[in-house]
Amino acid sequence: MRFLHTMLRVKELNRALEFWCNGLGFIEHRRSENEAGKFTLVFLRAPEDSDTGPEIELTYNWDQAEEYNFGRNFGHIAVAVDDIYATCRRLEARGIVILRPPRDGRMAFVRSPDQHSVELLQQGMALPPEEPWLSRPNTGSW
Repeated sequence: MRFLHTMLRVKELNRALEFWCNGLGFIEHRRSENEAGKFTLVFLRAPEDSDTGPEIELTYNWDQAEEYNFGRNFGHIAVAVDDIYATCRRLEARGIVILRPPRDGRMAFVRSPDQHSVELLQQGMALPPEEPWLSRPNTGSW
C-alpha cells in the first residue's frame, strides 16, 4: 500500500494557494480544470518529496457560494492498493462497509471509524470488472 493524497475543498483557490504555497512552502505539482463539472483540482507537494510522494489535492468548485461547514471541507484520503478486490474482501471480513464498491475494478470508498472518507485506488491498470462488486449499489455517503 502507498499513501497518495488528501483532498481538501477550498472556497477561494487563490487564497488557498497563498496559504499552502506562499505561506507553508508547498509546490504546485499539477493542475486540472473540468469545465463540464465546473471544478479545478490542484495537487501540491512538499519540496522535499519525490515525484511519487504524497500530495494535497485542493478541490475548487467554481459555483460554491457559501463557506464549507467543518464536515464538508475535508474530502478524503486516497491510498493505492495492489488488489482492490482482495482489499475490499479483507475489509468486509473485518466488518467495514464498502460504501462505493469497486464496480470499475479501479476505485472504492470506505470510512474510518471516525467517519473520515478513504478512497481505495487500484495500483496500475484497473482490474476487469467482477461480481459481486459489479452489480452492488452504493451504500450511504463517502
